[in-house]
Amino acid sequence: MLNKIFGLETEYGLLVNEDRPDHSPTWYAHRIRDYIFNVQQRGVLDLHHRGHDEPPGNGGFLTNAGRLYLDMGHIEYASPECGSLADVVASDRAGDLLIQQAIDDLGLGGAVSLIKNNIDHETDATFGCHENYLVSRRFPFTRRGLSKLLPFLVTRQIFTGSGRVGAATVDEMWVPRGQIILPRSRLLDGRDGPRVDFQLSQRADHIMNDFFEWVQGNRSIVNTRDEPLADPNAYRRIHLLLGDSNMAEYASALKLGTTALVLQLIEEGHAPDGLQLADPVESLQEISQDQARKWLVTLESGKTLSALDIQEQYLEAAQRHCKGQDQETDWVLEQWEQVLQDLKGDYTKLVGRVDWASKLWLLETYREAERVGWDDPMLKSLDLEYHNLNAGRGLYFGLLEEGKVPRFMADRAVELAQDRPPRDTRAFGRSEVVRHLPACGPPPDSDDQPVRDRFYPAYIINWSAFQLRGRDPFMMPNPFKTYVQEVKAHLSGG
Repeated sequence: MLNKIFGLETEYGLLVNEDRPDHSPTWYAHRIRDYIFNVQQRGVLDLHHRGHDEPPGNGGFLTNAGRLYLDMGHIEYASPECGSLADVVASDRAGDLLIQQAIDDLGLGGAVSLIKNNIDHETDATFGCHENYLVSRRFPFTRRGLSKLLPFLVTRQIFTGSGRVGAATVDEMWVPRGQIILPRSRLLDGRDGPRVDFQLSQRADHIMNDFFEWVQGNRSIVNTRDEPLADPNAYRRIHLLLGDSNMAEYASALKLGTTALVLQLIEEGHAPDGLQLADPVESLQEISQDQARKWLVTLESGKTLSALDIQEQYLEAAQRHCKGQDQETDWVLEQWEQVLQDLKGDYTKLVGRVDWASKLWLLETYREAERVGWDDPMLKSLDLEYHNLNAGRGLYFGLLEEGKVPRFMADRAVELAQDRPPRDTRAFGRSEVVRHLPACGPPPDSDDQPVRDRFYPAYIINWSAFQLRGRDPFMMPNPFKTYVQEVKAHLSGG
């Protein structure tokens, strides 16, 4: 893609399959993290506080230059900076594989299931899938500028949603009203909300605002914190919180690719006008829950449009201004057009490419065979199993085995991405640092403190800089530069 850096942050659920009160999901998460870093030695743990909730040893950078850490007790994996859709999809899937293989190696496959989804049906706790896009500092990062992004983000769930059985209660769904955020139940005046058997998105019910500066406590569509993780004079990071975790590689690539093109349209002044939504959060939830799949939204102008209409206007703008700029862009434009066309017909055409459609087809097949209604509790279990990353149990992998899933990445590319970084971003240089540190001496948990102090250098590694004990900081402000030769020279003392 043209001048883009991508990244994904995925929070995983751990489903405990055995009745062991002393073994919570957090207990298993600690075992998995420690195995990956201390036994497999796939990276180096942080030796410093990264924040009030990230003490030393909470997580660290991996040899592929991504990060694995615990966030509020659950495992989170952040991909390295990627300059192409191929790299970011491979890196994202590599995180899945890395954690699942650790579970298998530890013999915990029967005890826990690694779930790549966004909702706990029992507690309604949510797990995020955050997207990161690098844009230039000239990007119009204002409410007016971002208002051209919201119609696209709110409606893209028609091909990026992962699907969900049921819905959050109206007391658990929140919508902004002026300067305050109210539970949707307050707006229904005692009336019941709509019956929702199955919806498009897992995250939609739990988004509270269109824009907000912080992540915790007020989930927004766009996180507005100015944290570029790069040269702040040249770059800005667009951080999105509304997306679902995708099992289908096709859906992941299309989600990231179409969003990148819309950001390019906005930055270049070519985004379509007149599509601003009257209430983005409410529209997000209404599209997701629309059982008739008409997906209508109300614009600020009072006009009503369908999500398909809005997506087609963005597609047409991208075709006019972006077509031919590179091979990945043309793939995105071709597939974007095709998926919108297929959404106008029988949803089963999308099985294997779009997660909500794949899941719905599996659930409808089960309901027909067992002659059960949507209130059957087994459906929520099957919902979870679609996201199970154990290839022998996950329903998505069953579709893959049956040849119903088009692949975006080869298995070998995903395997290599567990240890190898993208070679056209600064992730390449950071990987050299991570590989260098274990060769300096005993691991950081060594009991031999004098030996450790003498041979194992203290270090700090961040996305845009690192520092070894006794050395000057090494800055990496440009994500498009690999820094690999400079890093090697710095590590060798040159």
